[in-house]
Amino acid sequence: MADRSQPPSGPDADDTVRLARPLARKPEPWLTSRRAWLAGAGILSTACLLRGVSILLESPRPAQRASVVPPARVPSAPAPPAPTAAPAPAEFPIRSASEQEILRNVPTGVSVFRFAADDRILVLDFASLHEQGMTLNRVAALIEKAGAPRTRVLTEGELLAAIRADGSTVATYYYGHDYSAASLRRFFALADAEKIELGAEEDQLRQLLHQVGWFASDAQGGLISIPAVGSDPNVTLPARYAILHHELSHGLFFSDPDYAHFVHKFWNTALTADEREGVRRFLGSEGYDTTYEELMYNEMQAYLMFTRDPAFFSPPRVGMTEQRLAELQTQFLRGMPTGWLHDALAATPVMVSGPKPKDHAVRRRTLLHAG
Repeated sequence: MADRSQPPSGPDADDTVRLARPLARKPEPWLTSRRAWLAGAGILSTACLLRGVSILLESPRPAQRASVVPPARVPSAPAPPAPTAAPAPAEFPIRSASEQEILRNVPTGVSVFRFAADDRILVLDFASLHEQGMTLNRVAALIEKAGAPRTRVLTEGELLAAIRADGSTVATYYYGHDYSAASLRRFFALADAEKIELGAEEDQLRQLLHQVGWFASDAQGGLISIPAVGSDPNVTLPARYAILHHELSHGLFFSDPDYAHFVHKFWNTALTADEREGVRRFLGSEGYDTTYEELMYNEMQAYLMFTRDPAFFSPPRVGMTEQRLAELQTQFLRGMPTGWLHDALAATPVMVSGPKPKDHAVRRRTLLHAG
């Protein structure tokens, strides 16, 4: 665009000549006629203007007349870009499966199942014992582990110290886990209140619980976990079956109040005081908090009724004979609520003695946890 800041000059400049004094000069004829024409046009314009004013004065005036000069437009700031919503975390694929289907599963990472016979039971099937430990060891320390506080969540450093004191590693602290929905809610509530920094695996567990609705105050359910065959040299297919069957009984205990009530009554009425003490001593040797009474009778039903592999449990460990344990198993079956676990117990032979491997005590101690 041309610059218009300087006065015009050159051949195209304004040809108006400005004199210091005007000279008297007889107007040209054409100029006289032009002046006359302009005067006439001015008179006519004035007349038209006066007539227009007259019409305006005679017209009715509106109550409010819009301003002739439009208000100045204030340029508005550009609208900020719409915030980009964080992508919702992907949901865990959860499928229904029977005990045998879960047993045959070969997980990569972690597989999540709803137990087909009772969808209130969630089963986490871990390919890695380390990942299982990173997900659930701190929950175990809060809920049931002897020597750990019941009223606060351990920091990462405290948890590692507790694992070392137990003679374990992150992978072997527990080989199987089980917790109620209420216990898991309590764990996360305490961690949040204490501002405990949780790991990525624990955050994924929180996400899963939100997905299945277990943070609702009235949600009931049981979460159990098992390791994959080969995740440790000791985890064979028979070992995996023993852990799964044992843990499923805990799942029902947590999800069915009627069954939990029956187990409590059986603990207090069917077992003698000496037998209860024998069970308590055994569980104490396994690292359980023996002052937690519900834990004691929950573990009683899982070991005495649903752990039949002599590599993991035998009647002498609780100070019983095989005959006495068989009597208790028969009495338990007769009184327990009907359902899938009742049918499983009915189809299982009573406890019988069998050959025990040389490393029986080690395998029982490390492979079977029912926390």
